[in-house]
Amino acid sequence: MMSAIVFLPLIGFLIAGLFGRLLGHRPVEIITTSFVALGAVLSWIVFIDVGFNFEEAAHGSGHAYERVQVLHWISSGDFTVDWAFRLDTLTAVMLVVVNSVSALVHLYSIGYMSHDEHRARFFAYLSLFTFAMLMLVTADNLLQMFFGWEGVGLASYLLIGFWYKKASANAAAMKAFIVNRVGDFGYLLGIFGVFVLFDSAEFSVIFDAAGDYADTTFMFLGMEVHALTTICLLLFMGAMGKSAQFLLHTWLPDAMEGPTPVSALIHAATMVTAGVFLVARMSPLFEYAPNALAFVTFIGGTTAIFAATVGLVQNDIKRVIAYSTCSQLGYMFVALGVGAYSVGIFHLFTHAFFKALLFLGAGSVIHAVSNEQDMRRMGGLWKHIPFTYAMMIIGTIALTGFPYTAGYFSKDAVIEAAFAAGDGIARYAFWLTVFAAALTSFYSWRLIFMTFHGAPRASADVMSHVHESPKVMTIPLALLAVGALLSGIVFEHSFAYEDGFHHFFRQSIFMLESNDILHALHEVPQWVVRSPLVMMILGFVLAYWMYIRAPHMPAQLAERHDILYRFLLNKWYFDELYDLIFVRPAQWIGRLFWKGGDGKVIDGIGPDGVAARVVDITSRVVKLQTGFVYHYAFAMLIGVAALITYFVFASGV
Repeated sequence: MMSAIVFLPLIGFLIAGLFGRLLGHRPVEIITTSFVALGAVLSWIVFIDVGFNFEEAAHGSGHAYERVQVLHWISSGDFTVDWAFRLDTLTAVMLVVVNSVSALVHLYSIGYMSHDEHRARFFAYLSLFTFAMLMLVTADNLLQMFFGWEGVGLASYLLIGFWYKKASANAAAMKAFIVNRVGDFGYLLGIFGVFVLFDSAEFSVIFDAAGDYADTTFMFLGMEVHALTTICLLLFMGAMGKSAQFLLHTWLPDAMEGPTPVSALIHAATMVTAGVFLVARMSPLFEYAPNALAFVTFIGGTTAIFAATVGLVQNDIKRVIAYSTCSQLGYMFVALGVGAYSVGIFHLFTHAFFKALLFLGAGSVIHAVSNEQDMRRMGGLWKHIPFTYAMMIIGTIALTGFPYTAGYFSKDAVIEAAFAAGDGIARYAFWLTVFAAALTSFYSWRLIFMTFHGAPRASADVMSHVHESPKVMTIPLALLAVGALLSGIVFEHSFAYEDGFHHFFRQSIFMLESNDILHALHEVPQWVVRSPLVMMILGFVLAYWMYIRAPHMPAQLAERHDILYRFLLNKWYFDELYDLIFVRPAQWIGRLFWKGGDGKVIDGIGPDGVAARVVDITSRVVKLQTGFVYHYAFAMLIGVAALITYFVFASGV
């Protein structure tokens, strides 16, 4: 069954990629969507089966995990790596998330991309993307995970730049690819460090021996450093790139240049969750590296507030949701950093449903208003597309943490865990996540009010063509809405409670006996428990007042606080800063070697330049090649005689 789950999207990709033109668009759509949908059904079966199986393992029976070997991959001396699937509860959760959202995105894309003449290629890329992510989450070793890791990066490059005739799409694809290579450099160094320390890349070997190296040091960059801390920081550098964390986040908003279904897939189920999964998978190492966990907490909290502040003033409907994703990923890393790994995965699980719902709902809005994405040119749409409006409301209340929706359970658990973890960095993350909850509520309801309420701001021609999306697009919205409403209340006990953790995640996530965060988070003061709800209400009231009751107020505030407004609108000027620090110096160095080195030195010295002199010399050497064997034999004898003479005189004989 595991082989079918992983390889069905690959088969769909090969059929669509190799025979797409021959088969035509509709057969390709049906084949790829059916294969991924079948994989989603099988993933739920595995999820349920694995849950019961590992609950038995938690009580002393059953297996800690299952290993499904596909083939022998690398064998070099004593080093061997197999291509195998590691099936445990963490894998099962990710299979459900990846395949479920991907199947719904495939189905949705049949309607959304119906007028695109290259949609067979689009569906091929979607399936490739899904296969790469499945390879990542089922990996039994770090090299196989890296294969999936880079596969996701490749597929995201292809999908973000799918409309390659748009210069902005090409630039966004390149930006995503290059920024992720920066993070992947650290990830590769982390893999090398693991091999140096453990002499293996297999998870089972690494995890079993992790405790033996708790106090080990090694040399890195000429310094003696704590081995596991250094390795974890390097691995987390890769996670920062893939999951768009602070400093390596700049590619994420620009990824909106791809078709909207791509945004849903990247931001909900695949690429951005890879870093969260990596840290959770490597929990046996991170548990022995408290300083690395503190850094994870710091970056997570900083990302949560940074992205939330930028989301306040964005006008592109997809960019608002993109910065929301960036912020929510920060929440997940806060949970991981304080040791509540299952809470971080819980938020990943629920977030997949309501964030995919919001992105696909935004796509339905864009589809309705003739591909317009600027919310300033929308308004008054709720009467024209009531179903899409209802779905966006469900996604919004789940994101903002309305009681008993998915976000209410998972996001609140993150905030409580941050408080329960104690003082220092954890308390810093607690206050930032609480404040970010208010900002999340504000920009989420701002999106709703600007898009669906007030007087229409689109042209009369656009408004006359506003229509609800076809069923092939609305059915995925309805199914995701069910997940956004119920995934929290159904699975809260398995993810966020101590006894639930020991039943469900005990065999896939490692926690030291001294790590009692899951117990402590349920004993925090009531004001901590209520704080996210208060922030949610505060954000809603403020957004309602500014965009419904007093719609003139946002423009007045922006004018009055022009510097702050521009600072947020320009995303804290990170793009400009990176351009100044990295891009321009690189261009200057490249221009120096081009104009100075190549132009003035290589082509400029002498009558015809160095290149001409090299050609002249090599042409004379070529004349020595006569083609006669006895000439070559004679030259070899001269060479041998010269060598013998040299060694005789050099040895003094």
